[in-house]
This record gives sequence, structure tokens and C-alpha cells, in this order.
Amino acid sequence: MQQPDTSSIDTGLVKLLDDYFEVIHAQDLELFDQVFHERCTLYSAQGNELVLRPFDVYRDQVANRQSPKDLGNPRDDQILEIDQISDTMAWAKVQLQMFGGIMQDYLNFVKIDGKWWIIAKLYEKVGEY
Repeated sequence: MQQPDTSSIDTGLVKLLDDYFEVIHAQDLELFDQVFHERCTLYSAQGNELVLRPFDVYRDQVANRQSPKDLGNPRDDQILEIDQISDTMAWAKVQLQMFGGIMQDYLNFVKIDGKWWIIAKLYEKVGEY
């Protein structure tokens, strides 16, 4: 799949997405804290149940599992869609591989004090690799 044109997107937002992919692949907690806003929440539906993971819960999960990088999995990610709504709001649909699955995420971003953050993440496993 061809990557979307990001030339009109704030370069800080494009950098944040690259950092996001690296966080998921390597589970670098220092970088995690620069990508996810402390009020961020993750959302999913699993077994017909809404699953909510606030920042602290998600960070703890990431800290206590082996990373895809350490498991020898290649980093394979892409931006499927991206839209910068304003100078301070944007969203992206991304795809990546982790733990044997192909994941798609909808990421919502806000820019606060000149810095982009992920403020919400919806995620779903869409396939196997």
C-alpha cells in the first residue's frame, strides 16, 4: 500500500508518528512518555465488551512485556491515512505488526504548548502475519 502524502502535515506530527511506531516496536518507556499524553486513553472492543486502558494501565502493560524488537520481529508499519484538522488537532489511521498480529489504529492528536501528543487510540487486530 502506498503511503499518503504528508508534505502538508506539520513535521512535528510526522515525527510523532515515527516515534509512536518505535515505541510500539521497542517499548522504550522514555519515548512512550513523549508520545502518549498522560491523559490518553486506549479503546477497543473485545468479546463484545468495551475495553478502556488509561495511560497508567497501558504504560504498565508495556513496561511488563517483552517488546516485538526483543522477540526478533521486524518493524513493519505504515501510515494509511492522516488528516491535520487544524494547527492543534489531527488524526491518523496506521497499521503495524506486533506479537504475530497485524494491527490497525486510529490515533487522535492534540498540540499543546507547541508539542504534539497522542490523546486517544482506538485499536483492532485485523490479521495475522
